[in-house]
Amino acid sequence: MHETPCWTEITTLLIPGKNDSDAEIRAMCQWIAKELKPEVPLHFTAFHPDYKLDDLPATPAATLARARRIAHEEGLQYVYTGNVHDREGGATFCPRCHALLIERDWHRILRYELTDHGRCPHCTQAIAGRFEPFRGSFGNRRFPVQLARR
Repeated sequence: MHETPCWTEITTLLIPGKNDSDAEIRAMCQWIAKELKPEVPLHFTAFHPDYKLDDLPATPAATLARARRIAHEEGLQYVYTGNVHDREGGATFCPRCHALLIERDWHRILRYELTDHGRCPHCTQAIAGRFEPFRGSFGNRRFPVQLARR
C-alpha cells in the first residue's frame, strides 16, 4: 500500500443474495489484509429495501455478525457493523489486549478511552486512526458544527 496523508476506511453494503456469501466476504477480507493492511477499518453495513431496490429483504443482523467474524478470522483488526444497533459490532477494541476502547450504539459514542496520543490506556498499543484529545460526552452529536454567518 502506498502511504498517503489521507485516512482510508472501507464500507461494504451487504445485500442479501447479492454479495453476502462467506466466500465473497472471505476473499475481500484476504485482499484487504494482503494488499492494504490489517489495520484498515472495514465497515459492513446493512441494506434496507428502499426506493428502486425494494424487492429484496433487509440484511439480517446475523449476516453482519458473520461477516465481522470472517474478517477477524482473516486478520483484520478493526471491523464494524453499521446501519443496525450493535454495540459489539460498533466497538473499537485494542488489537493487542482486546480492551474495549470506543463503545458506540448506532451513531452515539458511549465510551471513549484512548490516550491523548491515540493509544490504548491499558497496554499503550497505538490504535490505527486519527484521534484528538477529547473530554466530555459525545451524546447524540459527535462533533459540534459551526456555520459561517454572512
